[in-house]
Amino acid sequence: MLEETFGDTVKKLREDRKLPLREVAEALKIDTSMLGKIEKNSRKPTKHIIGKFATFFEVSDKDLTIAFLSDAVAFRVMEEEDFSSEVFKVAEEKVKYLKTKKLLDK
Repeated sequence: MLEETFGDTVKKLREDRKLPLREVAEALKIDTSMLGKIEKNSRKPTKHIIGKFATFFEVSDKDLTIAFLSDAVAFRVMEEEDFSSEVFKVAEEKVKYLKTKKLLDK
């Protein structure tokens, strides 16, 4: 599931249950057009909506959040494709650095 986009994941969960967009949107209290855009990756869900998806489909909130956040990283890195492997390597080191810095700043 995590290698698919957030939108692909949500669409698959909906289709696996043979639910129309309208029914899922109504249950989540969002517009049908918004749900369609989320499934097409042209609209980003809020953290609150990600939680609603997790509850509705009875899946891990953590997995859906990771799918969403990794989309943001992947789409951004794709813009600089020539450096993608280097960017991931440096980003991983930067996260370690920032976590350490955050602990020291407390």
